[in-house]
Amino acid sequence: MIERAPYAQLLGVCEWTDADGNVGLAMPASPALEGRQGFLYGGVIGSLLELACLAALAGEGEAKEERPRPINITIDFLRGGLMVESYAQARIVRLGKRVVNVDAFCWQTDRDNPIATGRMHILRPPGA
Repeated sequence: MIERAPYAQLLGVCEWTDADGNVGLAMPASPALEGRQGFLYGGVIGSLLELACLAALAGEGEAKEERPRPINITIDFLRGGLMVESYAQARIVRLGKRVVNVDAFCWQTDRDNPIATGRMHILRPPGA
């Protein structure tokens, strides 16, 4: 679902599902996504984390009728992202009456060695 979003298409993002049914995203490296030489632009990594959060929300059946309304997102860059394929996955931490809290992480060659993490708060539509 997220991979159909125009921005996700611009980044080349595609969805995958792990053995437990959790949705993740993959983004190929491209010269258009390079920041400083040899590294991904930080905004692209942040965008991948945001898209992963939205994908997790969509996986819970949220935000089908109405676009999600992000409140904020916090990104922690842990190391430089190399110009290789990157992956991201998110999980809903709390599905409140008005706000959804989501955590995400991004990695490249080793899932246990993330390059960035993120936390996002999303406003739920009234009556959700």
